[in-house]
Amino acid sequence: MTGAIAIGLAAGIVAGLLGVGGGVLFVPGLVLFLGLGQHEAEATSLLAIVPVAIVGTYRQDRYGNVRRDDALLLGALSLLGAAGGVALANSLSGAFLRDAFAALMVLVAAQLVRRALRDAGPT
Repeated sequence: MTGAIAIGLAAGIVAGLLGVGGGVLFVPGLVLFLGLGQHEAEATSLLAIVPVAIVGTYRQDRYGNVRRDDALLLGALSLLGAAGGVALANSLSGAFLRDAFAALMVLVAAQLVRRALRDAGPT
């Protein structure tokens, strides 16, 4: 229970601060610290992100940072994508999902580093 509390707090803080989905922390945390399999971690993360998204959106909307039309379109299309993604994930092995998740995180990190270097410019 303590591990779940720590993972939840950390993911909520990072999601609210940086705007990243809590799944970036939830999935590895659930696998590494709570011993869930990849399928279970991903499914649990999907449910856990709902209240995080609601609170984060509410707070950001109060600051005028939410583009509601875009958010509604993204949300509606994400529902369709999630249904297809769940079906696909359940047809794949846990090892494949773990490796695909790791590859995605490496690609995201590389993109962030590239942008940071580009935006820093010459000093």
